[in-house]
Amino acid sequence: MKPRTKPFALCVDNTDYKASLIPGKVYRVLTDPRAAKDDLVRIVDESGEDYLYHKSHFVFVDFPPAVKKKIRAMENGTKRRADDRSL
Repeated sequence: MKPRTKPFALCVDNTDYKASLIPGKVYRVLTDPRAAKDDLVRIVDESGEDYLYHKSHFVFVDFPPAVKKKIRAMENGTKRRADDRSL
């Protein structure tokens, strides 16, 4: 299978992963060619960690650079707030 080239995934099905995936939410995709061979995709989910999910849970998308920057800034802000709570 060809490695995925789009950096984001829109969740369309959270069956069996209700605590980890939110339908309609955009998630960042991490490149994992080995997983892609098995139709799996590495996603940074609601836990803030990356896990493998079957590709059927997502539609893969890309955005203009300005939108990508905003999405990444939101991810970083969420990570910082979680780090602050653990202190």
